[in-house]
Amino acid sequence: MHLPFVKMHAHGDDFIIIDRRGLHDPITPHIARQLGNRHTGIGFNQLAVLLDCEDAAARIKFWNPNGTPLATCGSATRGVADRLMHEVGTDSVVLRTDRGLLTCVRAPGRQVSVNMGEPSLEWVAVPLAEAMDTRTLPLEGNPAACSMGNPHCTFFVEDIAVIDVAALGPTLENHPLFPAKTNVHFVQVLDRGHIRLRIWERGGGVPLGSGSCCCGAVVNGIRRGLLDATLQVQCDGGTVTVHWAGEGGVVLTGSVEPVMQGSVYVP
Repeated sequence: MHLPFVKMHAHGDDFIIIDRRGLHDPITPHIARQLGNRHTGIGFNQLAVLLDCEDAAARIKFWNPNGTPLATCGSATRGVADRLMHEVGTDSVVLRTDRGLLTCVRAPGRQVSVNMGEPSLEWVAVPLAEAMDTRTLPLEGNPAACSMGNPHCTFFVEDIAVIDVAALGPTLENHPLFPAKTNVHFVQVLDRGHIRLRIWERGGGVPLGSGSCCCGAVVNGIRRGLLDATLQVQCDGGTVTVHWAGEGGVVLTGSVEPVMQGSVYVP
């Protein structure tokens, strides 16, 4: 079977889009792992599969490169929105993910914004293994936690340059406090409107960026009283803007760029 695909990136956070609207969905965990392998497949941080949807332009099903599903991906959602807005000639589109209906719009400077929905702040929704205040977890470094449809754990550090993300990330991802595992962020606050972020992504490793992780890190920083409502998030691969007023949805804005398109053989 040959699957047509498009590969894109958002501040270095790369993803592939496979459009299966009007067709059956062939993607399994095994196929997702095959496609996600950067040596023998295409390679990606996330795979977005477009499916038919009655109440939105499309439903998006997301996969990690290790073959595990995930509920949301801010970068790939914006990439899909960019393509579908081009397709129908509009400046807005509504997409369905496991987070619900997400509204995406064109933004100045060839950027795309998505309202990622309201963050979940209660321990049971993150989820955590037991009841606690999610603003301060009982781990060394006193991180905060929230969910953007996937779990996020944020450490605030003085100097991000000294943090070995690849060494610390796997242990924290798999800590017993997180029964569904977790994304891990390390944040250096440069000022109230600007942070530096490095990420260990659940099921993926160290990416150059991540839309949902940017949102989770900002939510946790605002809850700690460290950040303003609108700020720039500088990742290894570039910068995005995140806005959260302390309630309601989190809005993620940034550029998305095409990388390649083609067809991949899947036995």
